[in-house]
Amino acid sequence: MPNVDILKVRATPDGRVSRADAAIFLGYKPKTLAEWQRQGRGPSSRMVGGRRFYLLDDLVAFARGEKVAA
Repeated sequence: MPNVDILKVRATPDGRVSRADAAIFLGYKPKTLAEWQRQGRGPSSRMVGGRRFYLLDDLVAFARGEKVAA
């Protein structure tokens, strides 16, 4: 049987996740995602109500190497 890790990532009904949950999903630290965003790298993110969010679909695409920040 393959080794499978279970990740606990909270997403809103529309698929948004916090920077902390995005970091867990991608296997990085939240500070890394913050630095990538500052540099214009990494997965796409959006500001909502003064907080930065990532869409789960964008994180999956980024993990597959399909998409980077615009």
